[in-house]
Amino acid sequence: MTASSTRRPTAAARTRLAAVGSLAVAGALLLTACGDQTEGGSSSSESPGGSANAAPLFSKLPAAIQKAGVIKVGTNAEYAPMESVEGGKIVGVDPDIAAALGKQLGVDFTFTSGSFDGLITAVNTGRYDVAMSSITDNKQRQEGLDDKGKKLGEGVDFVDYFTAGTAIYVKKGNPKGIKAIGDLCGQTVAVQRGTTYEEALQAQSKTCTAGGKQALKIESFDNDTEAQTRVKSGGAVAGVNDYPVAVDLARKADGGKTFEVVGEQYEAAPFGIVVDKKNTQLRDVLKEAVDAIIKDGSYQKVLEKWGAESGAIKAAAVNGGK
Repeated sequence: MTASSTRRPTAAARTRLAAVGSLAVAGALLLTACGDQTEGGSSSSESPGGSANAAPLFSKLPAAIQKAGVIKVGTNAEYAPMESVEGGKIVGVDPDIAAALGKQLGVDFTFTSGSFDGLITAVNTGRYDVAMSSITDNKQRQEGLDDKGKKLGEGVDFVDYFTAGTAIYVKKGNPKGIKAIGDLCGQTVAVQRGTTYEEALQAQSKTCTAGGKQALKIESFDNDTEAQTRVKSGGAVAGVNDYPVAVDLARKADGGKTFEVVGEQYEAAPFGIVVDKKNTQLRDVLKEAVDAIIKDGSYQKVLEKWGAESGAIKAAAVNGGK
């Protein structure tokens, strides 16, 4: 779920992928943790194996997490191949990367699925230790700002582990001949609420009217599945999503007979693990762990498993988004 606070904006934890420019959604920061209802169960990463104390980075974790043996993760598991529910278990790129991180840290990562646009708030209130849900790292989210620069929250830190761009998907056959985001002027477009894509479409709509064209009609939905259904039914001309998610959707939906991706991905930006700004100890050890799995090859194996190699990075970063 692009990846606002890909995805899915400023307050959501899921950005999902990069949006056009460095856009952020402010609405999620206004939500309370109570608004983040579990919607898909939870799953644990693979067991780290062996004694937790023997894991290379265990001793660098905060004492409370060492004692618990668990890092609680908020996600929105409706964003294959990054995170989705199969057989009652949350699976995908993010859970598998978390499992690899768990082997370095000596703890389990326990995923709980909830509303995307409430994930960042849930981290700030302590409901989750981190959020990992294809969340685009950008300055607005880091600083807790809306798209107009107004302070709405504390902001969060990101540990960047992946990169992705925005993609437009349409019905198979592309009946309206959409080739780029500029072709969406005057058209109905479906998107998940609280994502950077929603903000990107709002900005594009203003660009359309400034150029003398009709505004976009943006239909925002609580989850990405509803947005996809709207495009499939013909109610929306196109949907906007993270590139790897859109490609996976086009390949798998109804055996590849329903959707297609138009053009190439654009405006690539990092996905990050969301950490509360006060929890610098956890943030820093997570960065070390990401670098460790890149070095030992387990990171690359996860991306290859899910066909997400295009998002590989060479080194982790803290707050690398712009």
